[in-house]
Amino acid sequence: MESLDTLQMLISGFGPAGAEGEISRIIQKLAAPWADEITTDVMGNLICRKRGNGPRLMLSAHMDTLGLVVTHIEDSGYANAAVLGKCSPALLLHRPVKFQNGARAVVTAPEGTEADKLKPSDLLLDLGVSSKAAAEKLVKIGDAAVWDAPLYRAGNKVMGPYLDNRLSCLVLLKTMKRLASPQNDLSFVFTVQEEVGNRGAKTAAWAVDPDYAITVDLTPADDAAGAKHQGSSICGAGAAVKILDDAVICDPAVVQRLLQTAKDNGIPVQRDVLAKGGTDAGVIHAARGGVWTGGIGIPCRYLHTPTELVDTGDIIAAADLLAAFANTRLEG
Repeated sequence: MESLDTLQMLISGFGPAGAEGEISRIIQKLAAPWADEITTDVMGNLICRKRGNGPRLMLSAHMDTLGLVVTHIEDSGYANAAVLGKCSPALLLHRPVKFQNGARAVVTAPEGTEADKLKPSDLLLDLGVSSKAAAEKLVKIGDAAVWDAPLYRAGNKVMGPYLDNRLSCLVLLKTMKRLASPQNDLSFVFTVQEEVGNRGAKTAAWAVDPDYAITVDLTPADDAAGAKHQGSSICGAGAAVKILDDAVICDPAVVQRLLQTAKDNGIPVQRDVLAKGGTDAGVIHAARGGVWTGGIGIPCRYLHTPTELVDTGDIIAAADLLAAFANTRLEG
């Protein structure tokens, strides 16, 4: 229940790509009792350090989310919107959204537009007003909105918006709390602007200059109805140890160490191969002279929708694996 309450707090934090200030402040407050040093860089990445005598290990999770940004306000009061990140416009129709100032709207499109032919540029926000002047009292050009949906449990599943990637932020926080005397020099990095091109992780990796890195993120579940088998992980089978995606081929030695760590500690794991998509690992592994990089995924159905679904056992496995790996002395 404690973890669910923390997850609710993380999901409620406003933080679409490029406007992560609120969620950064929430994470900083949660991390403060467990970190030796907390800094924020120019991009907005939040870096929490736990000092150790071993090699530098960067543990990362992006804290930004998908969203919509106002691009134009019509005389009728409707606002045109662009998508921050990648998601299907059809899945957003008639969904409620909220702005940081408390204004709310419903996503819609011009009448007669067929859902399967909907383009991101077709999206409109119904603010419940009937004039441009009234709309401009609520929102401005460039204001961002996020999905306005609840978090809830159903059996051993958790469902809600922005499990990608606030769940992984929770995993990092739980790991930070568990490691009182780390074997390695740890940097827990909560990155910005992942959903629009892994921008924050690129600068963070350059500044932290890690020897090793583990990125935690959600991964598309291959057990959703009608899955096209572009991935290999399924809900309920454990933490997904990344082998490769279309942005990174993880270091074989790091992959093997993650798998062996799971075996030694009785942690359920599965091997994660993703034909399309990627994580911050894609830019981290190529920073400076290169970083020994791996990834831990949490399988998720309905990724990049307002109703993502994960198995609670996979969350526990991911947290256990990250903590066990981070507490094992790495080679310099």
